[in-house]
Amino acid sequence: MSFESTDTFLVREHVGLLKLKNTYDILSPDGIQIAQAKENTSTLIMMLKFVFEPRMLPFQVEILNPDNSVLLSISRGFTFLRSKVFIKDSTGKDLGYFKQRLLSIGGAFDIFDDKDQQIATLKGEWKGWNFTFTDNAGVEIGQITKKWTGLAKEFFTTADNYVVHIERTKITDVRHVQILFCAAVCIDMVLKER
Repeated sequence: MSFESTDTFLVREHVGLLKLKNTYDILSPDGIQIAQAKENTSTLIMMLKFVFEPRMLPFQVEILNPDNSVLLSISRGFTFLRSKVFIKDSTGKDLGYFKQRLLSIGGAFDIFDDKDQQIATLKGEWKGWNFTFTDNAGVEIGQITKKWTGLAKEFFTTADNYVVHIERTKITDVRHVQILFCAAVCIDMVLKER
């Protein structure tokens, strides 16, 4: 998966009536699968999903290239009030992290690089599934929007589809693009998981 070649990605969650592990297809704007994100969950955590709110439980998600090599990993430990989610590259090197804001309408994360420098903020709107990335000057640098998948699918499954668009002209560091992209899966796992 090349973060240099596109600025828009479709993230399509696999459909399931009773899912204990999340899987997402990552597609280019023309519908070609360019990667896949898979949750690696222990048996204990899968069993705890029946008892506890999934948004409180730890997770690890790997973003895989078409050859199944790991491109990025996203992880979080147990959480109660607010999440801190870590992003690593294919070698296990820290790229950055998200820190959930405690009190926000619609959900919000402050996004940091590996040097603890804030690179962006991600804020959601109170009424739906639309999120906006802004840089430290308040300039919009990207969006995440929910793509409606049809009435039957919306009511009877927990699968979500959404579009991630990152303004590449405003971000020069490809690592920052990777960190922002990981926010899409992070939002689903931290704020929207049910």
